[in-house]
Amino acid sequence: MTRILLLFSLLLALNTNVSAQNKAITAGEKLTYTASYNMSGVLTDIAQVTMEASEVKTSKATLLKLKCTAATYSKWDSFFKIRDLYESYVNPNSLAPYLYNRDVNEGNYYKNMKYTFSNGTNTVKSVMKKKNNYVENNSIKINSGTKDIVSTLYYMRILDYKSMPVGTKKSFNILFDNEEVKGIITYLGKETLATAIGKKECYKLAIASSEADVLQGSNSNFLWLTADENKIIVYGKFKIPVGNGELKIKTATGLKN
Repeated sequence: MTRILLLFSLLLALNTNVSAQNKAITAGEKLTYTASYNMSGVLTDIAQVTMEASEVKTSKATLLKLKCTAATYSKWDSFFKIRDLYESYVNPNSLAPYLYNRDVNEGNYYKNMKYTFSNGTNTVKSVMKKKNNYVENNSIKINSGTKDIVSTLYYMRILDYKSMPVGTKKSFNILFDNEEVKGIITYLGKETLATAIGKKECYKLAIASSEADVLQGSNSNFLWLTADENKIIVYGKFKIPVGNGELKIKTATGLKN
């Protein structure tokens, strides 16, 4: 599930759009998805992914908390149990991240990752925890505009696809496991899809990465966003080294527009 979420985050932090402003996401929004995986040649629903936005007030500012959870359906827990949490605290206008927390529980694997962003100096303080009380602290130098996995997923929704010519390519950086992952998206135009929340005209994006262990194939990874003011993800197809699958929208509530 970690790779699935990384795949769909390989779309953002576009360094040519750092001035984009949020007109799509508001506190109270909740999106739920079904994650499917190809098991023995059959595409099988294995998990639910939930994305939620809420307001958090501190002594200095009002932030937007962006939370993403992934959990296998109970019938799959005995096979491979997943309970993952990803959350980012961001500027509500620019979606620039301040704090990030990742808590991964997959089978017998556990990892907790915390980032504190210093956007003025392009540095991140990282604390990683694993089982057996292992703790690792790092200070990481990042490129301007680099984001965490959650804030990048949301940042894609404030970009101006309406003005993009078909074939436009964008490059970006995401901080993942203390390293910047480089990716490219290509805007392929509009497509209309039948979804669980109705028929939607969508922006179609192709995804590629320079990291061979993240994505597979040149025509295997796509994402569809509604071609409206909300630009929510409604469908995705992915291929990674251990298989392929899909992400489908189930419900969408509390939308801004």
